[in-house]
Amino acid sequence: MHLPHPFVAGASPFGYRLDTVKRLEDAGCAAVVLHSLFEEQVGMAHEGRIAHMDPDDARFAEMIGYFPTHGLSVRARTNTPIMSTARPRRSRFRSSARSMAIRDESWLTFAPLIEQAGAAALEVNWYEVNTDTRASGAAIEDDLVEMVRDTKRLLKIPLAIKLSPFFTAFANVAHQLDDAGADGLVLFNRFYQPDIDVRTMKVVPRLELSTSAELPLRLRWVALLCGRVRASLAITGGVATPHDGIKAVLAGADVVQMVSALLHHGPSYVTRDAAFAGAVARVAQHGVARGGARTPEPPADAGPGGLRTGQLHPHASELGMPAA
Repeated sequence: MHLPHPFVAGASPFGYRLDTVKRLEDAGCAAVVLHSLFEEQVGMAHEGRIAHMDPDDARFAEMIGYFPTHGLSVRARTNTPIMSTARPRRSRFRSSARSMAIRDESWLTFAPLIEQAGAAALEVNWYEVNTDTRASGAAIEDDLVEMVRDTKRLLKIPLAIKLSPFFTAFANVAHQLDDAGADGLVLFNRFYQPDIDVRTMKVVPRLELSTSAELPLRLRWVALLCGRVRASLAITGGVATPHDGIKAVLAGADVVQMVSALLHHGPSYVTRDAAFAGAVARVAQHGVARGGARTPEPPADAGPGGLRTGQLHPHASELGMPAA
């Protein structure tokens, strides 16, 4: 999928409504990733069940309490009309759908429908916290790779996989997904991490927006994988400033997803902020957003910090930002 520049609006509440999606387009975002279609929403819409369990089951009562109290069956399809209506007014703008699933009956059913609705690409967020003490790492990786193969057989649009960094050998996982046909790898997922309120002695949900402090891990792995897999590489999380976006591009990212910065400053941040606007212009001018398939390069030695030697983009000096 060709983009005029790498800066994309990641999945966020801006994707809930058509008017805010258009605001992202008008602000200069190259594309938008729509909010997630959760597997639990699919199950509720089709079966009235979640993971084959009745929501009224007493064992499920506490878990279902975290879900919205209304409209689950309706919300399961909310992405579809937005994608159908948000077809590009200008040919350069693209909308990508996002699905969060761990069972084959969910994504094998809905992936083709998402494509038919008009999505330019599909991002599957492999969001699984496996607590089975008998499940091996290899078996979990095999399930992920098989999901990619099965989904690719159903789709003509590009398929990107959003991953967590918590694999024993992440480079090998990336290589397997690349061989399985993944068109893009999105690094990295951020798991919801509940906290404990010591005053009420209860577990409470906690969601904090990412900061620049989370970027180095993503820079390291994008730099290590760039040129070694054919799939495009996207960074999500930790891109809070124009400097962060440029760092991501210089490390080798084809796509830079922004969420926290847009939520803090609004969609116009991309063009209103002179530094960010300048970054977008320079990246577009020098064609840093490569697009298309890559030919993997032989492995290169990593320097002391983990970034591969000579990894920075050849136009690094021209793309450099002024000191903060």
